Amino acid sequence: MSKLADVFKNHKVFIPFIVADDPDFETTVKNVVALAKGGADIVELGIPFSDPVADGPVIQAADLRAFAANVRTKTVFDIVEAARKETAVPIVLTYLNIVFKYGYEAFLKRCADLNVAGLVIPDLPYESRDEIVPIAEKYGIDIIPLITPTSGHRIEKIAKSASGFIYVVSSMGITGERDEFFAGLKALVAEIKQYTNVPTAIGFGIHTPEQAQIMAGIADGVIIGSAIVDLVAKEKQQAPAAIEKFTKQIRVAVDAKKQFSVK
Repeated sequence: MSKLADVFKNHKVFIPFIVADDPDFETTVKNVVALAKGGADIVELGIPFSDPVADGPVIQAADLRAFAANVRTKTVFDIVEAARKETAVPIVLTYLNIVFKYGYEAFLKRCADLNVAGLVIPDLPYESRDEIVPIAEKYGIDIIPLITPTSGHRIEKIAKSASGFIYVVSSMGITGERDEFFAGLKALVAEIKQYTNVPTAIGFGIHTPEQAQIMAGIADGVIIGSAIVDLVAKEKQQAPAAIEKFTKQIRVAVDAKKQFSVK
């Protein structure tokens, strides 16, 4: 079984997202550790990218702060390596363009060396996944697919080929805090479950404990990004304490919906 899928056994999973090197190297390492201490099950670490197809203004601004700090792909790996001295929390990384430029084999080997468990790649078309999945499988790394409200007839083939977990997009558009979500989310997750036993986690727009609790009642996990990235923007080097506190609040909310998963 994949390392990521195993995390979903017997409890609801919380997956927070932060941007690497925002606002700096040391704070990012502390943020990863703080998220783990607060109860995060998996940490999604965003590699800053100049053309992020799925990210809204909050995460784009974080990318720009990281660029100002002179972030490089090597910096991201160094952050993971430093965090690994203090926590074994599963980490997943993002974006295909960066992986392609670095080289699939070299990138995935480095991920394996640092116990990175998976890649979330919003800009990887399903039809192109075979160029990276065999290499990822070689190194025991999951390529996590996204299913959106408009995936339609593609849902079956995406779900059947998934590993780790399936990132279910809560609504149309880009990331960012919102108060309204796709009304058919429960039915969407139920449809996915017809084709696979791979766990599902809902992301995009979730930013309060109340929303997290609702989403944990629909899927196997909850992903929160912009709300945490915004905390980092506001708190800067003091962010670790703030995001640990927020993570603990989300942890309580997610656990409260343990019994309501879609069968």
